[in-house]
Amino acid sequence: MKPVFATIAIIGAGAMGRGIAQIAAQAGSVVRLIDNNPQAPLQAKDLLAEQWGKLVDKGKMDASQAQACQDRIRPAQIAEVTGCTLVIEAIVEKLEVKQALLAQLEDLVGETAILASNTSSLSITHIGAALKRPQRLAGFHFFNPVPLMKVVEVICGLKTDPAVAQALIQFTREIGHTPVQAADTPGFIVNHAGRGYNTEALRLASEGVADFQTIDRVLRDQVGFRLGPFELMDLTGLDVSHPVMESVYHQYYQEARYRPSVITAQRLAGGVLGRKTGQGFYRYFDGKAEGAVEPPAPVVAQLPPVWVSPRAARRAELLQLLKDLGAQIETGVSPSGQALTLVAPLGFDVTTVAVVERLDPARTIGIDLLIEDAATRRRVLATNPATRSDMREAAQALFARDGKAVSVIRDSGGFITQRVVATIVNIASDMCQQGICTPTDLDTAVTLGLGYPLGPLAMGDRWGPANVLEVLFNLQTVYGDPRYRPSPWLRRRGAIGISLRHEEA
Repeated sequence: MKPVFATIAIIGAGAMGRGIAQIAAQAGSVVRLIDNNPQAPLQAKDLLAEQWGKLVDKGKMDASQAQACQDRIRPAQIAEVTGCTLVIEAIVEKLEVKQALLAQLEDLVGETAILASNTSSLSITHIGAALKRPQRLAGFHFFNPVPLMKVVEVICGLKTDPAVAQALIQFTREIGHTPVQAADTPGFIVNHAGRGYNTEALRLASEGVADFQTIDRVLRDQVGFRLGPFELMDLTGLDVSHPVMESVYHQYYQEARYRPSVITAQRLAGGVLGRKTGQGFYRYFDGKAEGAVEPPAPVVAQLPPVWVSPRAARRAELLQLLKDLGAQIETGVSPSGQALTLVAPLGFDVTTVAVVERLDPARTIGIDLLIEDAATRRRVLATNPATRSDMREAAQALFARDGKAVSVIRDSGGFITQRVVATIVNIASDMCQQGICTPTDLDTAVTLGLGYPLGPLAMGDRWGPANVLEVLFNLQTVYGDPRYRPSPWLRRRGAIGISLRHEEA
């Protein structure tokens, strides 16, 4: 079957252009590869030949197929875009440079040819403003490395012809990738939805709730992220991730949800960028991160009795867990003078709960139960400023009895997991409120583009829209910060118990 675009041109023979050329050639398109540096397309063709050779060696492609793919890659000059039905620019991320190139291309290609920009952050409407026929321009955003990252964002500017987007969607499927359609808004889908993970983790670190490594451990072990936020920023490099934070923040006119952090600004200024410099949030030796060894749980000769607040989240589960751990559980209306007092708030900090419930703060410890204990590989406890050290050690020893890892953090509204998950879900809900994309495309884009264990909306459904709302409302009370303002889209669905992935008729 012939591809929808038999002959395409790709402007820019770097990693992105080369990756797009690879999958397009594999799908049967002839690719004219063009670059300002006349040697770059030749080098790219050699690198692609090596890549196809490796696929042959692994038995994923036969030699004749590899040769056919190589034959479809044609190093070319810009004048040779004539006759191409699709031209993709994958050049430097600068508005004026892209506008100048596309204006030049517009005069070279046929009237029905489609122009596409692989921009990751620039407005398609702004890019197209320099064109005579902006209706034929669309965003066509691939992710690096292109052959492995299976999602492509298709973006319509204000004047883009819908038929252009549909043709790109069809082509995306032909090259073996998954298309998602996004409105022309800052960050599109993936870079917009990804704001909550890093920015909220940075806020937690800036408040001294826990160190970088503990935050990473908690989000890996409780939620299932493959990399913690600080590991991820080290991998990406702060020279990439911090400017994106600032760009989205300013493009949304200082919306509080996207506020960047002085932590990354300072590290960027100091050249502490991550793996590429050998030092970021971790130090790297031979490509491996050097992290502190997690200390063992304390040994406590005799544990105190335990009393659980009647307002605790998942109280029945918590009581059963305590029984399984062999705790002596008090059942009175209030704790005895010797009891370790457990609270499990959603959004509120341990200090506030102790005051409101008239508990002795010296003996009060919080536990995070947004996610059911059986689904996690780590338990997280929180002290308050008055918690006695013997009570902290007793709680940690008790909850580590079955061998599960236990982290103890400083008092914070919402713990680590609650704040990060609620922020991710809230930003995603706001994107749906704005009509940036469909709920299905949003979750698809994030799971494929960011590797989250669940899409943001699936997270909300998994752990309860009402619970996420409670976390956000209570965080607003604790912090008085508009960044925790619940999206109306989330509030409506949480109030009536409808799935966040439900698409309105």
